[in-house]
Amino acid sequence: MKTIFEAKATNTGGRSGHVKSEDDVLDYAISMPTSKGKTDPKSTNPEELFAAAYSSCYGAGLQAVAKEHGIEDLGDFSVTATIALNTEEEGFFLEATLDAYLPTVDKEMGETLMKDAHEICPYSKATRDNITVHLNLLMDE
Repeated sequence: MKTIFEAKATNTGGRSGHVKSEDDVLDYAISMPTSKGKTDPKSTNPEELFAAAYSSCYGAGLQAVAKEHGIEDLGDFSVTATIALNTEEEGFFLEATLDAYLPTVDKEMGETLMKDAHEICPYSKATRDNITVHLNLLMDE
C-alpha cells in the first residue's frame, strides 16, 4: 500500500462543537440541525461534510471510469450526495443517495458509469455493506 496523502481535522465538543482542519482551510462550528433547519446558519454537521466529501470522490470516480469507456468529456456533470441521519430501535444509522447528472452520455452508459464508479470510489468502498447507498442518474427531459 502506498499512501498518496493524508488529511487531518480535529473536532472539539462533538455535535455541538467545532471542527478545524490542520491547514485551517476547514474551520466550522458544528451544530445539530432541527426539523426546522440549522440553529446556526453558518454551522455545518458531520452529514453535510460527509456529503461534500462523498460527492467529490464519487465525481472523480465517474471521470476515471468514463475514460476507461472511451468517454473523454462528461460535460458540465454534477454529483449531489444526500446523507440522511436516521434512527430506529437499534440506534442511529446513515443512508446515502448519489444523484449524478451526466449530460454527454445516454441512459444506458450513464447507469454503467454510475455502477462502475460505485465499485472504485473509496467512499463507496468504505460504505459498502455498512449503509444503504442509492444511485440515481438524472436525465434531461
